[in-house]
Amino acid sequence: MITAASFKDYSEIMDLWESSVRATHHFISEDYIREIKTLLPGLLPKVKLFAWRDDEGSIKGFTGVAHEKMEMLFIHPDSFGKGLGRQLAFFCIHSLNVDEVDVNDENKDAIKFYEKIGYQLIGRDEFDSTGKPHPILHLKYFTRSVS
Repeated sequence: MITAASFKDYSEIMDLWESSVRATHHFISEDYIREIKTLLPGLLPKVKLFAWRDDEGSIKGFTGVAHEKMEMLFIHPDSFGKGLGRQLAFFCIHSLNVDEVDVNDENKDAIKFYEKIGYQLIGRDEFDSTGKPHPILHLKYFTRSVS
């Protein structure tokens, strides 16, 4: 079930973020993970957060949107491959009218995920938002036509 998340969820969201990043972002250093983690408490209030919660209310995935863009989408490693990412992405597209996302060019699994569900490349930057040399791909969801 997808619900709005709030300040009281930040601790659980930050723990989930770290677990997800450690499982998927092998291209960034330990120091960079720690650096980003220190920035999260200031970044989370800048996005509208939505969480995918299990029957017990535990957060298994989350997304954050701002300025008509999905700024983050992370799934707990224990829930990889269960469709939660797809559900959160389509929630953003169909319920929030948010159809753009940025993804690290080095995160090949994320790129495959987004392309599989209908996103296409619309741009690229050579550096991430902190100025590090981790290229960012700009993707946009395009409704697939049935032929």
